Amino acid sequence: MTWVSARHHRGVRIYVCSTLEPGRLLTEELYRFDFNGKNHDELEAVMNSEPILEEILIKRSQQKKRTSPLNYKERLFVLTKTRLTYYDGSPEKKTKKGSVDLQKIKCVEIVKNGGAIIPCVNKYPFQVVYDASILYIFAPSNERRSVWVQNMKEEIKQNPSVVAKFHPQFWQEGVWLCCRQVEKLALGCEEYNLFGDISRKPLPPIPGNETIGKGRRPAPPPPPQGNEEKNSTEETKEEIVIALYDFEGKEAQDLTLVKGEEYVIVEKSDVNWYKAQNKYGEEGYVPSNYVAEKELGHIDQYVWYCKNVNRNQAEQLLRNEDKEGGFMVRDSSSPGAFTVSLYTKSAGEGGSSIRHYHIKETQSVPKLFYLAEKHHFSTIPELIEYHQHNAAGLVARLRYPVGKSGTSAPSTAGFSYEKWEINPSDLTFMKELGSGQYGVVRLGKWRAQHKVAIKAIREGAMYEEDFIEEAKVMMKLSHPKLVQLYGVCTQQRPIYIVTEFMELGCLLNYIRQRRGSFSTGTLLGITQDISEGMEYLEKNGFIHRDLAARNCLVNDSLMVKVSDFGMARYVLDDQYTSSVGMKFPVKWSPPEVFNFCKYSSKSDVWSFGVLMWEVFTEGRMPFEQNANHEVVMMVSQGHRLYRPKKATANIYDIMQLCWSEKTEDRPTFAQISVMISDALEGDS
Repeated sequence: MTWVSARHHRGVRIYVCSTLEPGRLLTEELYRFDFNGKNHDELEAVMNSEPILEEILIKRSQQKKRTSPLNYKERLFVLTKTRLTYYDGSPEKKTKKGSVDLQKIKCVEIVKNGGAIIPCVNKYPFQVVYDASILYIFAPSNERRSVWVQNMKEEIKQNPSVVAKFHPQFWQEGVWLCCRQVEKLALGCEEYNLFGDISRKPLPPIPGNETIGKGRRPAPPPPPQGNEEKNSTEETKEEIVIALYDFEGKEAQDLTLVKGEEYVIVEKSDVNWYKAQNKYGEEGYVPSNYVAEKELGHIDQYVWYCKNVNRNQAEQLLRNEDKEGGFMVRDSSSPGAFTVSLYTKSAGEGGSSIRHYHIKETQSVPKLFYLAEKHHFSTIPELIEYHQHNAAGLVARLRYPVGKSGTSAPSTAGFSYEKWEINPSDLTFMKELGSGQYGVVRLGKWRAQHKVAIKAIREGAMYEEDFIEEAKVMMKLSHPKLVQLYGVCTQQRPIYIVTEFMELGCLLNYIRQRRGSFSTGTLLGITQDISEGMEYLEKNGFIHRDLAARNCLVNDSLMVKVSDFGMARYVLDDQYTSSVGMKFPVKWSPPEVFNFCKYSSKSDVWSFGVLMWEVFTEGRMPFEQNANHEVVMMVSQGHRLYRPKKATANIYDIMQLCWSEKTEDRPTFAQISVMISDALEGDS
């Protein structure tokens, strides 16, 4: 035995010796002693307690049923050879909050976010699965996340309980976002690779080394060195966009957009805000829904394309314009497909008509687009240009584009990137619009130019502190069919909530005041707008909890948007309180809510069915002859609302699906949107 070296570690001298065994490579073995003759186990414990990694990260609460910024806490994480421990406080002064035995860990992997909103500063999640629990941890960068995941994988690689499959997305609000399973312990839906790094491209094998170590588990690949990542095609490819609307930067960090001009995307900082560069080299933040990628055939930039218009709305717009050959291109009910809606006055007998033509695609490679069999085109803009000069089988030429021209720009998620606190001095208060459970709502202007609705929250009307934190998340929810939350004023009382202004007000009042004037198509179009807004909330794991006609608003383009999503949790109002103290609107609630207070996107689906009933009865109160306790009894016994006169059998079928007793039998909002679109397109 030959002693090769000796070093000190925490007062322990560690001796390293080399041995050469017949038929084996030279190996190093450690023989540990200290000056006081401590035994091997004591020294092993000293070595195992040495930190491998130590960093302040963000942890999501494992106990809370709902996702809120309040459930995301900074913690000091320390990884050793045996445990992952997290503390409250700094490395110098810390309080232990919890720890996980590494031998119990079944999986460590990154979480694919899928575009959902992460309500904390750190945007790079990974998961630690152990026993029957999941620990979600958020790192400040992809690199730091990769370091933690790969180091932990190295430490657990001998664990017998490592899973074969895992869930790549979050468990949130009682469902796996990746596969929609509702059992938390359900088998994973994606193969788990203990030795790979799915946040990076795999490195190629070293030539000639394919057989070395055969039969042994390979070590995790090292992270890329130097500028390897930056040199990849994806990293270096410049993304050029075209401004769809003018945008005047409100803050110093913003970049002004000019409609039609090109910009380079520097960084996609957020799903709602990009950092862009103009032709002068100036950089700043721009709203992501104000730009579209520049590519051959991209149609967002064209005046004839109406992205968020359904069949019924298209017909209304074309009739209002009343011009021969008036047309628009809109999204079809089938994802990724488009429809041309065309208005003609020469329909015979002096009447007008509207035809809807699906843009078809050939099966060839590359695919071609056509309306008439004999005339195929490489892009949709080329197709439209041809039919602007030739009817070629259509009832008329496409003479006059209707829709986007002259319409206002969409709402932005806040007035600027990461700006959610609004200075009250920037607000001008105008006429009162009404009052509700929260307080008075007024029309106002932000910085004397941008119309807004301002809700002054009556003192004692809601749990203010919880709501202020949740507002930061709600601001990031941005969709054409949601009323946009711009920000809040929290530095004084009363608190102000500043939202998008909707000119025609509450949907319930809107349909009651115009009762008798709606066609079935118009009413179906209203429900389609709402289902699309709810589909977006569903995708982002956000539960409304109070979906009803009173909580939807109508703008001057007759678009209906979902409002007050998630607010019911913070309201202090007897109307929303059951005998056991829980809050829910009974006549819109499913059995699992009034029996077990269990909320999910499927409880919102039940409420949507009741909302459809409200719309097709043109504003009647559901169960209007019954008190809340009677409704609970009736619904529990299988009683459902009757079919409204204006609802066809197909439409009533959708309502009844929403009212299925078992949550798993109810459709998702994505499925509901397709069903309503199919019903609207009907005879196209």
